[in-house]
Amino acid sequence: MTDHSHESVPSRQRRRYPGISSRAYEHPADRSALVALRKLSGFDTVFKALSGLLPERSLRLLFLSDSVRVSDAQFAHLNDMLRDACYILDLEKVPPMYVNQDPRPNAMCIGLDEPIIVVTTGLVELLDEEEMRAVVGHEVGHALSGHAVYRTILLFLTNLALKVAWIPLGNVAIMAIVTALREWFRKSELSADRAGLLVGQDIKASMRGLMKIAGGNHLHEMNVDAFLAQAEEYEKGGDLRDSVLKILNVLPRSHPFTTVRAAELKKWSETRDYQRIVDGHYPRRDEDKDTSVTDSFRESAAHYADTVRTSKDPLMKLVGDIAGGAGDLGGKLRDKFTGAAGGSGGAGRGGGATTKDATGGSDGTWRRADQEEGPGAES
Repeated sequence: MTDHSHESVPSRQRRRYPGISSRAYEHPADRSALVALRKLSGFDTVFKALSGLLPERSLRLLFLSDSVRVSDAQFAHLNDMLRDACYILDLEKVPPMYVNQDPRPNAMCIGLDEPIIVVTTGLVELLDEEEMRAVVGHEVGHALSGHAVYRTILLFLTNLALKVAWIPLGNVAIMAIVTALREWFRKSELSADRAGLLVGQDIKASMRGLMKIAGGNHLHEMNVDAFLAQAEEYEKGGDLRDSVLKILNVLPRSHPFTTVRAAELKKWSETRDYQRIVDGHYPRRDEDKDTSVTDSFRESAAHYADTVRTSKDPLMKLVGDIAGGAGDLGGKLRDKFTGAAGGSGGAGRGGGATTKDATGGSDGTWRRADQEEGPGAES
């Protein structure tokens, strides 16, 4: 990682956040998922082993030899954005950044000792300057949060799981860790989206970028309000069967669905927490060592409780009802899956048979959910 001075001047005046801690923008679910990941049986052993085995030098040489390194002489506008982002988030060292030839829009921050940022030509060609600035800020947010290490391990283990899949039970333990890593990484993306907004300081540009990742370079055919309405429809639509299918669809993914990311970021941009950061009131890095783990757990627990309480998803609403002592679990599950009203004839044995048919009939989607995630945007 190369040490640069932050001599470039942003194209417009932006707020800077000296000494900002990643705690300022980290999503509570990101922190709690990472804690849960570290407590996963066997994770420490795997982590320590891979930290010494992963070919980091080979990885760096690969990008150095087969990609274009961003500098004042190459992709100078991206170099300016990178330095701006590091200046705004007060990242002392500017990570090396590479542009890789790939038509799929993608970006990532990887590396064990020091982070490397990689963006594809597909992403560079898709986004305008302000949209790209948010993406660069997103990746710098990953670097500041220390996400690059876990992302690198996730990539390695995903490839390893595919190679040992033919061995009976050979990839069971690996896939358990991969699944936990994916669950954390999906949450970490929400944190990095927030960092991208702190850097770009233009919520409209952040929304445009996410829409383009979802629907391509056709902004004249898209509408932010309609796009966000999709997220609301996705969250509250359907019955318990749909809630289960949502879980199955997201499990093989490393990233949350794009409409969900847009809705989460828009919601955060309207909170008092975001405004306090903008006003200069945020946790500092030099205070990280004094941070209470108990307080972090409490904040995460409060977030999940609020999510369950306010969610429009049928499964989350059911969990909230049960937590509030609102009736019989078996009866509620039966009625939700069968669509029967409480106390109706569906409560008998026939209702149970209907539930079995309904869940068994989703076989095609189960198979799809078990497949490895295809190429997609990771910015």
